[in-house]
Amino acid sequence: MTSLETAQLAAKVLENKKGMDVKIIRIREISSIADYFVIAAGQSSTHVRSLADEVEFQLDQAGISVSSVEGQGNDSWILLDYVDVVVHVFSEEARAYYNLERLWEDGEAVAVEGEE
Repeated sequence: MTSLETAQLAAKVLENKKGMDVKIIRIREISSIADYFVIAAGQSSTHVRSLADEVEFQLDQAGISVSSVEGQGNDSWILLDYVDVVVHVFSEEARAYYNLERLWEDGEAVAVEGEE
């Protein structure tokens, strides 16, 4: 599976679990951190955890294992590192505060598969 396909799968899982404002940002040309960031927000700390858990479960079912998980004890930001794809699941407040979309505005926004 390519890194774009992994990012698309993670984004679809987040959308299916009612993740808010799901975005994919291609950062390959501007950073060596990863190829893509997938960003979403949850409506509560429970929702944030369930979004992250579902992404990890569904990608594992697709044969894609998470390299590391950060923030599981944190209710506002959980990061799932898939090496070429990094999934950020925020609370609404944390997403507004960290504003990764602005920090990585030189990256290319990629439509989530199925969006216009």
